[in-house]
Amino acid sequence: MSFKEQKKGSVVFMTAATISSRHAFTTRLGGVSEGIYASMNLGTGRGDGDDKIRENYRLLAEATGIDTFRMAFTKQVHKADVRIVDERDIHELFTAVPYEADGIVSAAKGMALICFTADCVPVLLEDPVHGVIGAIHCGWRSSVGDILGNAIEAMCSLGAERKNVCAAIGPAISGCCFQVGGEVIEAVEHWLGEDARGFYKEDESAEGKFLLDLKGCNARRLVQLGVEEKNIAVSDECTKCSHEKYWSHRYTGGQRGSQGALIVME
Repeated sequence: MSFKEQKKGSVVFMTAATISSRHAFTTRLGGVSEGIYASMNLGTGRGDGDDKIRENYRLLAEATGIDTFRMAFTKQVHKADVRIVDERDIHELFTAVPYEADGIVSAAKGMALICFTADCVPVLLEDPVHGVIGAIHCGWRSSVGDILGNAIEAMCSLGAERKNVCAAIGPAISGCCFQVGGEVIEAVEHWLGEDARGFYKEDESAEGKFLLDLKGCNARRLVQLGVEEKNIAVSDECTKCSHEKYWSHRYTGGQRGSQGALIVME
């Protein structure tokens, strides 16, 4: 299922047909940051000015309708931990997030859950029937650690049912550009089993290297977990190929900002 580009004011973001809640996958377009952070940088602690980042969040709130005083953030360490968050986890910009979690899920109303990426796979989850949502950062390490399995389990503990879960797998580095070593492929095969076949191929330009479709892998894992395929949208945009639209860690060599994937249960 397709994604749609939206533009509200100066801010450009993507939405997915599978998610009914307010949500957005931001781009690097429409903010006020400058230099290597130009222009919609949502990542704090990377060297961008606080005033610029604060204004970027104000513009994002204006474009998407989120409340910047009711946000919960991931604290990403490339592990598979998922945290259930509520009103006690509302985060104030430029303060330390007091936990480590690459994924967060919640049944709280009106609170925006946000994860951050710049090539890794952002996944938004929703059970619209029971009012449970999630924002999950799926790098290759958190993916093979089964962060999506942990996320679905956490959502079900809040009353969600797998048959109702809808997912959007946002813009990320694609199989055309995501070069990995053999140890990553071994981890993917251990994670997905026989289903791993078809999501990677040898990179003919580099001996011993492979090209991996991590978005496709995560979509397959959701199906394994009981999510219906018709309820999963997968972006076809590659952040490295589309580096003028999205932040790409690999393209910039780490000199970059961050985009966010956000969702709100209303």
